[in-house]
Amino acid sequence: MRDADAAQRVQRAMSGLDRRAFLPPEQHRFADADQPLPIGHHATCSQPSTVARMLTLLDARPGQRVLDVGSGSGWTTAILAELVAPGGEVVGVELEPALVATGRANLAAVGVTAVIEPAVPGALGLPLRAPFERILVSAESRGLPHALVDQLTDGGRMVAPVGGRLVVADLTGGELTTRTLGTYRFVPLRQP
Repeated sequence: MRDADAAQRVQRAMSGLDRRAFLPPEQHRFADADQPLPIGHHATCSQPSTVARMLTLLDARPGQRVLDVGSGSGWTTAILAELVAPGGEVVGVELEPALVATGRANLAAVGVTAVIEPAVPGALGLPLRAPFERILVSAESRGLPHALVDQLTDGGRMVAPVGGRLVVADLTGGELTTRTLGTYRFVPLRQP
């Protein structure tokens, strides 16, 4: 039942945010297509069905602190902000300076309260702002990024593409459990 509730909340949040507002003008005509779209700087705005699946698995709730790794155009950051309202906080982190500026401008244009920070050289995620109750990773790594697991609070969850599969990692009582689902393709996760 919890998955069905999470899926409904994600669909409502996604429906309330036009993907077009997070795409370059030349991609606007494809905004409703269920496919990843280029946003420049070797990055994409992920496929809507994949975003919905990842966010449903993440199960972000009102009042939670969330880290959005690889925030890109700010679309997932904005959706997450809707999911954790009221009282939650979303911080996006992005490696490409131009996308930091674009993501911030997109969030301001749609009136969403969230923050996008530039990646810190030598650090994956935002360890100085940790811990987070939820972490969404929108770039693929070869192995589970333990530097991000270390930024989870106890009871926290991370959803990340790892080796072509989605991994859901839960930290409970200091113990990490993972499960893998489906087959997915993402841009590679790069270290700052």
